[in-house]
Amino acid sequence: MKKSAINLQDKFTKFSKHWSPRVVAEMNDYQFKLAKIEGEFVWHDHKETDEVFVVIEGKMLIEFRDGKVELSEGEMYVVPKGVEHKPFAEKECKIMFIEPRGIANTGEAGGDLTAEEDVWI
Repeated sequence: MKKSAINLQDKFTKFSKHWSPRVVAEMNDYQFKLAKIEGEFVWHDHKETDEVFVVIEGKMLIEFRDGKVELSEGEMYVVPKGVEHKPFAEKECKIMFIEPRGIANTGEAGGDLTAEEDVWI
């Protein structure tokens, strides 16, 4: 079996839709997902798991009911389970996030931005 590195920049060229995560790897029951984000997402939480956001390129904001966190390229933040949050990016931002397999991107909030699960690139 040929072993090769996963090139994140190459993976980002394989899709263009915003708020549409793509799986690039799994570790145990966790998935590493890439997404391009722009504009506002929906308020949501994940009752059973933390969620890690890593900014690969650009800037984003994670709003909370009691404040916000700004992230720039090369920075990450862990949103604790059960904490309501709303990601936002003024301009297109490329991110990686890490969460258990089977977690809906909108939590229980649902709506038009709920992505199909397990879409690999």
